[in-house]
Amino acid sequence: MSYKKIICLCLSMIAGISLTFAQMISLNKTSKGYEFLLGEQSVLSYQTEKEPVPEGVDEVFSKSGFIHPLNSPSGQTLTRIQPDDHYHHYGIWGPYTRATIDGREVDFWNLGDRKGRVEFGHVISEKVAGGAAELNVRQNHFDLKADKGKEIAIKEDLRIKVKPADKDRYMVDYTTTIFTDLEAGILLDDYRYGGGLGFRATEVWGTDNSSILTSEGDLRKTADGKNARWIMVKGESDSPDGQSGILFLSHNTNKSHPEPMRVWPEDNYDGIGNVFIEFCPIRHESWMILPNERYTLKYRMIVFDGDMSADEANTYWRDFVK
Repeated sequence: MSYKKIICLCLSMIAGISLTFAQMISLNKTSKGYEFLLGEQSVLSYQTEKEPVPEGVDEVFSKSGFIHPLNSPSGQTLTRIQPDDHYHHYGIWGPYTRATIDGREVDFWNLGDRKGRVEFGHVISEKVAGGAAELNVRQNHFDLKADKGKEIAIKEDLRIKVKPADKDRYMVDYTTTIFTDLEAGILLDDYRYGGGLGFRATEVWGTDNSSILTSEGDLRKTADGKNARWIMVKGESDSPDGQSGILFLSHNTNKSHPEPMRVWPEDNYDGIGNVFIEFCPIRHESWMILPNERYTLKYRMIVFDGDMSADEANTYWRDFVK
């Protein structure tokens, strides 16, 4: 082999190594929580500190324990927190709404009710290996009206793992395991909001510049209350492709799979900044959480710029559950 060919080969190998390292995920501690980076691009933050509320808003709406921002590979922010129509909405999160404890109704979702809330507790572990990064945390679901005062009703171990995907996309595994120490357990009542994985989209997305598609072929007009293996949300962005999105996958071992969904109608808030979707395992039936038992829900998000086809979404789902 000539000297020139050897130099070219070495340069190619270096370029390949540089590309590989650019696609690795790293994990940084920040003043607010933890930040996942794809190369040098921040793609996801999990917040351990309580987020201050806007001026004039009740402090009860300040909370920790949520994902925001979640950014596309090109840096487009796809989540939103504390919108003025729902100050209790926090990017990607999943508290239960109607729960029954000792005959009392407890609401961990609507913070303004002052009946319950969910907060970050502590970090269980951190891991960076094989080009991926993982954060495991404990989140506490507080019953604020318990006889003995504020107490932990549900303990939640949340695992967030971020790794590169194909076509310059990345994926997020979101695995939540809940359990209770209460002797009588907790009944998670059937309701159209609660648990699973909720997503409040960027204020940029509305009825006219975003779209929703499910594994069963439902669009936004028909998806609410239906069951699905996956749901894709995409909309206009400042990415080079002019569009970004997230594919949400529900694992086939999840309760009520294919999982029922809550999808806001198109006419909410005059069609502006009105994109909200949720996998809601208790949408159609209650769920009894017994003491000394652990209950796990597994989700995966594929985050992308540009477009994604239904065939690609089906392939991602099969890879997730195989």
